[in-house]
Amino acid sequence: MKNTRKATISDLPQLAELFDQYRIFYHKESDVPAAKDFLQQRLENKDSEIFVAEENEVLTGFVQLYPIFSSTRMQRYWLLNDLYVNGNHRGKGYSKELIEKAKELCISTNACGILLETGKGNDVGNQLYPSCGFKLYDSVNFYEWSNS
Repeated sequence: MKNTRKATISDLPQLAELFDQYRIFYHKESDVPAAKDFLQQRLENKDSEIFVAEENEVLTGFVQLYPIFSSTRMQRYWLLNDLYVNGNHRGKGYSKELIEKAKELCISTNACGILLETGKGNDVGNQLYPSCGFKLYDSVNFYEWSNS
């Protein structure tokens, strides 16, 4: 049975494995203990909102959103920072269900919207997000300063 819901501390063992897979997808070294610690801190400190998809009590994917604010709109925004579905479970609608949970969070917190970034070469994401109602803004430049 498919289900999407808010993540809890009891999800950490499976969620950390998924998060590790996600990081490996983005060319980071595998480190499940660090992934578990990172996610535990997010959940305990309420730094982010994490929703999970599961089938028969097995976590199949997750979405993690961080709160940010729009000064000009004087409202909260949500940054959809992480979205991942295990390769064995792709094509079953989990990503869309997780995005719907993100939209519900946006509405329930009276936020003005959800922002996200994905690579130009992410063909799946670049088809998924518009199909879920996201608009591509090509009128702005995205810049990053990094300390590492």
